[in-house]
Amino acid sequence: MNTKQITAAIVLFAAVGAAMAESPFPPETKFVSTKTRAEVVSELQQAQAQGLITNGNNYPIVIQARSPLTRSEVVSQSKPAGDSSTYAGA
Repeated sequence: MNTKQITAAIVLFAAVGAAMAESPFPPETKFVSTKTRAEVVSELQQAQAQGLITNGNNYPIVIQARSPLTRSEVVSQSKPAGDSSTYAGA
């Protein structure tokens, strides 16, 4: 009796596995573009002109934001304020 139950369970699991293997996951959805080919090409050319597109194995270029402060202003901000309560190191 026990062998019949084990065999039935194996057959049941095999049938369930085969049924699940036929359905695609995630469900396939048809892609519909909202842009024309000319729009995509113009966007590509604009991005290449701005230096945002690279070729080969280069990583995407990240443009660093400009600081409104000059170098001397940044150096003066990094100096201690002069009061003795500021931690000065070990």
